[in-house]
Amino acid sequence: MTRLLRACVCMLFVVLTLAGCSHHDDNTYQGYVEGEFVYLGSSQSGTLTQLSVTRGQTVNASEPVFALESADEAAALEQAHQQLAAARAQLADIQTGKRRPEVNVTRAQLAQTVANARKAALQLTRDEAQYRAGGIAKAQLDDSRAQADATAAQVHELTSQVDVALLPGRVQQLSAQNAQVEAARAAVAQAQWKLSQKRVSAPAEGLVYDTLYRVGEWVQAGNPVVQMLPPQNVKVRLFVPETVIGKLALGRALTIHCDGCVADVAAKITYLSSEAEYTPPVIYSNENRAKLVFMVEAHPSAADAVKLHPGQPVAVTLQ
Repeated sequence: MTRLLRACVCMLFVVLTLAGCSHHDDNTYQGYVEGEFVYLGSSQSGTLTQLSVTRGQTVNASEPVFALESADEAAALEQAHQQLAAARAQLADIQTGKRRPEVNVTRAQLAQTVANARKAALQLTRDEAQYRAGGIAKAQLDDSRAQADATAAQVHELTSQVDVALLPGRVQQLSAQNAQVEAARAAVAQAQWKLSQKRVSAPAEGLVYDTLYRVGEWVQAGNPVVQMLPPQNVKVRLFVPETVIGKLALGRALTIHCDGCVADVAAKITYLSSEAEYTPPVIYSNENRAKLVFMVEAHPSAADAVKLHPGQPVAVTLQ
């Protein structure tokens, strides 16, 4: 009897020991680190002439990353600037009318014509007196009268020419030239934008995860040259059972533990999936609801994100 009791006690101790070894925290789940990469490229094609970063390097926001050959874009910008200057000069010319020397020539012609008109008017007065006295024929008087009328008409014409020379262009001309200036200004802005696209800078501070081209290679428009990982784009993804998802909420704190980390990393839940998944695939029933899992994502702070690496397995504990 004593031997049987002793055997039972030993068996119970083994069971309790095994149970204690298999116990785990129900709030801890396995997960992995994931990175949402930023792929830096240019909207323009060209030969890669400068690669300012290397893999594994940390860059600051607005720091130069790479540059493409830009001689054609620089020439196009200079051409656009010259066309804008020409359009503005034409507009100024239309707005001011004729140049002063041109106006002075017309005024000199007007002064000469005025003198001729006075002379013709005096001659007409003398001929009228002579005709009344019977000293000249009617034909000579008619010639004098015609000459006086012609010179008076020339005075009126040249006076009008001086007035017109001082006027700016017509409203339609001014409107058309203003449109030409705006079109030239838009061409300058477009050329500047294309030239700026040949030099790409980091949109934010982050890690240069990879470089995809070498200097001298042709880069097609839109193709990424540098793969970056900003710290705010590092996240942890885990799956929790259906019985737990209802207890979670955005902003809930959790702790991330990784092998080799000096200390655990704090994070907050930023996404809760609204769709369930099966693991492993089974036919749904009330009996196997425990196999339903929901995806959860959490982001650590930017300062702690550098301690984690994409693909790294972690243990996540809910707080």
